[in-house]
Amino acid sequence: MSTVLPIIWAGLLAFAVFAYIVLDGFDLGVGILFLVEHDKQDRDVMVTTVAPVWDGNETWLVLGGGGLFAAFPMAYSIILPALYPLMIGMLLALILRGVAFEFRFQATSYGRFWWDIAFCGGSIVATFCQGLILGGLIHGIHVDGHAYAGGPPPWLNGFAMLCGIALVVGYALLGACWLIWRTNGRLQARCRRRAEWFAAIMLGLIGIVSLWTPLLHPEFTRRWFAWPGMALTSPVPLLVAVVAWLFWRALRKDHEVMPLLYVQAWFLLCFVGLGISFYPYIIPPSVTIWQAAAPVGSLDFLLVGAIVMLPIILTYMAYSYWTFVHSKVEPGTQYH
Repeated sequence: MSTVLPIIWAGLLAFAVFAYIVLDGFDLGVGILFLVEHDKQDRDVMVTTVAPVWDGNETWLVLGGGGLFAAFPMAYSIILPALYPLMIGMLLALILRGVAFEFRFQATSYGRFWWDIAFCGGSIVATFCQGLILGGLIHGIHVDGHAYAGGPPPWLNGFAMLCGIALVVGYALLGACWLIWRTNGRLQARCRRRAEWFAAIMLGLIGIVSLWTPLLHPEFTRRWFAWPGMALTSPVPLLVAVVAWLFWRALRKDHEVMPLLYVQAWFLLCFVGLGISFYPYIIPPSVTIWQAAAPVGSLDFLLVGAIVMLPIILTYMAYSYWTFVHSKVEPGTQYH
C-alpha cells in the first residue's frame, strides 16, 4: 500500500484538476468572450448561462490545492514558492471576477460597462496565470534537496508564455461551445463562427506545445520519441486529429451539445499526454510522486475523507446542472 497510495492520490488530484479545467474553463471562457461581444443584452445572456454553476465549478480548484497540500506536502512546499506571483495573481483575478459578476447586475448602464471590463479582465488574467503555472511546472522547477532552489522564475520563458496563450484560446473555445448549447439566434450563430476560428488556433497551439514539450527534458524525449514509449504515446496525436474532424463535422451539422463535448475530449487528450510526460514525476524532472507523498498513515486517513466527500461533491454538481442547465437562456432572462 505504501507504493499504491501515492498513485491513487495522484489520480485523485489529476481528476480534480481536469474537472476544474473543463467546468470552470467554459465560464472563464464566457468572460474572455466579452472582448469580442459588445451587445449589452447578449452579454447579460452570456453571464446568465453560467450564473447557477460558476461558483460551484471552483470547488475543484479548492479540492486540488487542498489535496496537494495534504497528500504531497513536499511538492506543495516546492511549487508554491516557485509560482507565488502567479498564484496570487490568479486568486486576485478570480476575486475581481466574482465581485464583478455580482455587481454588474446591480449597476447602472455606465457602471455596468466598467464591471464588464473587470469581469473580462479577471477571466483573462486568471486563465493566463493558470497557463503560466502549467508551463512553468512542465518547463521544470530547480530543486535543491527538498526545497525550491531559486534562480530565474520557471514561468518566465517562451514555453510558459505559449502555454498561457494556449489556455486563454482553449477556454474561449470552451466558452463559445457552451454558448452554442445554451443560447439561440444571432448570439449562437456568432459563437459557431468564433468556435471555428478558436478551434483552428487551438489546434495549431496544441501542435506547437506538443512538439516543444519533449525537447524540454531528456526523459520527455525518450518517452515520446523512443521505443517502447512511442507505443503508448503515438495514439494521442492521432486521436486529437480524429476529435478535430468530429468537432468540425458537428459544427457544420449544427449540433449544439456535441461541439462542447468534443472540445472537452480535446482537453482530455492533452491531459493524458501531459500525464504520459510527467509520470512518475510530480515536479519534473527531479521529484517523483513517492518522494513527495505524505506518510502512509496520513494518506490512509485522507483517503477515507476523500471517499466520503467526492460522491457528495459529484452529486451536488450533477444536481445543480440537472436542475439549472436544462433549457436555453433567452434574451431578457436576468440573474438575481
